[in-house]
Amino acid sequence: MIQCKDCQYFHRTSRGDIRMDCDPFSTIIEPECLTKWQLVKINQMVSSYQATLDYYRKLAPMQEKMFKAMERELDDMSESESWKSPDEDDHDEEGDRSDADPWK
Repeated sequence: MIQCKDCQYFHRTSRGDIRMDCDPFSTIIEPECLTKWQLVKINQMVSSYQATLDYYRKLAPMQEKMFKAMERELDDMSESESWKSPDEDDHDEEGDRSDADPWK
Protein backbone atom coordinates (compact mmCIF):
# COMPACT_ATOMS: atom_id res chain seq x y z
CA MET A 1 0.00 0.00 0.00
CA ILE A 2 1.33 3.43 -0.96
CA GLN A 3 1.54 5.98 1.84
CA CYS A 4 -0.17 9.33 1.39
CA LYS A 5 3.07 11.25 1.85
CA ASP A 6 4.49 9.41 -1.17
CA CYS A 7 1.47 10.03 -3.39
CA GLN A 8 1.68 12.62 -6.17
CA TYR A 9 -1.79 13.99 -5.28
CA PHE A 10 -1.05 14.59 -1.60
CA HIS A 11 0.03 18.04 -0.37
CA ARG A 12 0.59 19.40 3.11
CA THR A 13 0.31 23.16 3.52
CA SER A 14 2.67 25.28 5.61
CA ARG A 15 0.03 25.33 8.37
CA GLY A 16 -0.04 21.54 8.42
CA ASP A 17 -3.38 21.17 6.66
CA ILE A 18 -3.79 18.20 4.36
CA ARG A 19 -4.88 18.71 0.77
CA MET A 20 -5.60 15.89 -1.64
CA ASP A 21 -5.84 16.88 -5.27
CA CYS A 22 -7.02 13.48 -6.37
CA ASP A 23 -10.34 12.98 -8.09
CA PRO A 24 -12.28 10.15 -6.43
CA PHE A 25 -13.75 9.14 -9.79
CA SER A 26 -10.57 8.88 -11.84
CA THR A 27 -7.26 9.25 -9.98
CA ILE A 28 -7.68 6.97 -6.96
CA ILE A 29 -4.57 4.80 -6.80
CA GLU A 30 -5.62 2.37 -4.07
CA PRO A 31 -8.94 1.54 -2.36
CA GLU A 32 -7.69 3.03 0.91
CA CYS A 33 -7.20 6.34 -0.86
CA LEU A 34 -10.95 6.74 -1.20
CA THR A 35 -11.46 6.17 2.52
CA LYS A 36 -8.77 8.69 3.38
CA TRP A 37 -10.21 11.18 0.89
CA GLN A 38 -13.63 10.80 2.54
CA LEU A 39 -12.12 11.42 5.98
CA VAL A 40 -10.43 14.59 4.74
CA LYS A 41 -13.69 15.84 3.24
CA ILE A 42 -15.62 15.08 6.43
CA ASN A 43 -12.97 16.97 8.40
CA GLN A 44 -13.44 19.96 6.08
CA MET A 45 -17.21 19.86 6.58
CA VAL A 46 -16.84 19.70 10.36
CA SER A 47 -14.43 22.63 10.42
CA SER A 48 -16.82 24.66 8.24
CA TYR A 49 -19.67 23.82 10.60
CA GLN A 50 -17.57 24.87 13.60
CA ALA A 51 -16.78 28.18 11.91
CA THR A 52 -20.49 28.74 11.28
CA LEU A 53 -21.30 28.02 14.93
CA ASP A 54 -18.61 30.45 16.07
CA TYR A 55 -20.12 33.13 13.85
CA TYR A 56 -23.60 32.45 15.24
CA ARG A 57 -22.26 32.71 18.79
CA LYS A 58 -20.89 36.15 17.96
CA LEU A 59 -24.23 37.24 16.50
CA ALA A 60 -26.40 35.92 19.35
CA PRO A 61 -26.02 38.93 21.70
CA MET A 62 -26.80 41.37 18.89
CA GLN A 63 -29.87 39.34 17.91
CA GLU A 64 -31.13 39.35 21.49
CA LYS A 65 -30.79 43.13 21.71
CA MET A 66 -32.55 43.55 18.38
CA PHE A 67 -35.42 41.25 19.38
CA LYS A 68 -35.88 43.09 22.68
CA ALA A 69 -35.92 46.45 20.89
CA MET A 70 -38.45 45.19 18.36
CA GLU A 71 -40.59 43.75 21.15
CA ARG A 72 -40.60 47.12 22.94
CA GLU A 73 -41.53 48.89 19.72
CA LEU A 74 -44.40 46.50 19.07
CA ASP A 75 -45.65 46.88 22.65
CA ASP A 76 -45.50 50.67 22.31
CA MET A 77 -47.41 50.49 19.03
CA SER A 78 -50.13 48.30 20.51
CA GLU A 79 -50.44 50.60 23.55
CA SER A 80 -50.67 53.68 21.36
CA GLU A 81 -53.45 52.10 19.28
CA SER A 82 -55.42 50.79 22.25
CA TRP A 83 -57.65 53.91 22.31
CA LYS A 84 -59.07 52.92 18.90
CA SER A 85 -60.84 49.82 20.19
CA PRO A 86 -63.28 49.83 23.11
CA ASP A 87 -62.22 48.12 26.30
CA GLU A 88 -63.44 44.59 26.79
CA ASP A 89 -64.87 45.47 30.22
CA ASP A 90 -66.98 48.29 28.82
CA HIS A 91 -68.20 46.04 26.03
CA ASP A 92 -69.26 43.32 28.46
CA GLU A 93 -71.26 45.78 30.58
CA GLU A 94 -73.08 47.07 27.52
CA GLY A 95 -73.88 43.51 26.52
CA ASP A 96 -75.48 42.90 29.91
CA ARG A 97 -77.69 45.99 29.53
CA SER A 98 -78.88 44.99 26.07
CA ASP A 99 -80.12 41.64 27.38
CA ALA A 100 -82.30 43.35 29.99
CA ASP A 101 -85.90 44.15 29.20
CA PRO A 102 -86.00 47.83 28.05
CA TRP A 103 -89.67 48.31 29.17
CA LYS A 104 -89.09 47.66 32.83
